[in-house]
Amino acid sequence: MSPSWFLQAQNFRPQELKGNSSISQPISCFIQIPIKNKNRAGSSIHKIQIEFNSQKMHHLSTPSSLMLRRFCCLETPSFSSSAAAVFSTSVASLTPPSGRKKKLVFLGSPSVAASVLETLLDASSASNSIFEVAAIVTQPPSGRDRGRKVLPSPVAQHALDRGFPADLIFTPVKASEEAFLSDFRALEPELCITAAYGNILPTKFLKIPSLGTVNIHPSLLPLYRGAAPVQRALQDGAKKTGVSLAFTVRALDAGPIIARKEMEIDDNIKAPDLLDLLFAQGSKLLIHELPSIFDGSAMTKAEAQDDSKATLAPKISQEESWLSFDEEASVLHNKVRAFAGWPGTRARILVIDEKSDKRSELELKVITSRVYRGSDVQSSEDDEVTFRKGSLVIPCGQNTALEILEVQLPGKKVVNAAAFWNGLRGQKLKKLTS
Repeated sequence: MSPSWFLQAQNFRPQELKGNSSISQPISCFIQIPIKNKNRAGSSIHKIQIEFNSQKMHHLSTPSSLMLRRFCCLETPSFSSSAAAVFSTSVASLTPPSGRKKKLVFLGSPSVAASVLETLLDASSASNSIFEVAAIVTQPPSGRDRGRKVLPSPVAQHALDRGFPADLIFTPVKASEEAFLSDFRALEPELCITAAYGNILPTKFLKIPSLGTVNIHPSLLPLYRGAAPVQRALQDGAKKTGVSLAFTVRALDAGPIIARKEMEIDDNIKAPDLLDLLFAQGSKLLIHELPSIFDGSAMTKAEAQDDSKATLAPKISQEESWLSFDEEASVLHNKVRAFAGWPGTRARILVIDEKSDKRSELELKVITSRVYRGSDVQSSEDDEVTFRKGSLVIPCGQNTALEILEVQLPGKKVVNAAAFWNGLRGQKLKKLTS
């Protein structure tokens, strides 16, 4: 018994049939239609080749503008034996019927996520796009900058700047709020894309989009699962990282992986810059994989993660920002790179005025550093900070030294090491050990 399908076609105009009351030869045509399976929610678009003959299609003899709205196929004998139905699920090559586009909802908050949104909005506005950005979900407005003025998230601000409807930008405190879930469900989204959203997605949410939720995660999963994958990779001194596209499940960053892209890590790159590079790469990877996500093949090819190889990247705390010069210079340099932006890295230095024998403790933020490669490294027991070729050189553990190129004093602007040194006016510096 042939499978029973409900087939719905819109604006189908077989010109070959125009004005013909009888058809002596089979006529072949192609149509693109959504097919609904009674046992599955939603529909998928397929391309079908059909041959008509006079016995089965004589009732389609019509006026000059024939339009087939709907038909029901319960048996397949009306199709030729050579090509009863040929399906093609290459979504990239399909044009949505009658302008019907897949509904995609984007979830993200910081500026790196805004770059992903920009890519999606640009792609959705293309004439042959198969999707639209139906809504945006982001963190609520919060106090930022020194004035603590309440501002929209970077993603929300970018969307508004692009002219995206404000009533389609959702800012729930938690994604589990019933009012939000009700509004979200009413959108009937087919796919959700997350990029640094910053909120836990409950099971109720994950069940709503028919094609699931896909996350852009800036690591080579299963490595560095968690809130700070880029920062922890830099802190560990990793030589390579990457970006992964993975389906979202309730377990933390543990869903099946659709695709990954590896990237080498420069020894001096900082976390904000690496984040930008990885999310830019992730955006390209997403656009490339969207057709397979929409046609369902991505779920089939996605690879389960090996949990035994998983590592965690926990959220960074303010307390971690202090530098201890008892550690090796490479460890401190990696920390400066990893914590750049927020929370930054701080150090305490002793300032000595030899004329008055006055001593004071100075707290400064280390902005830019590198490992000192000179052959004249001081002993770690020598706690004097020197100035060499435009940088402060601080002796560290294991007979290593850290060069500091930029610093920031509390309430002041970032300055280079030379400007800071000149401001000391002959005073000496010594490191403070923990």
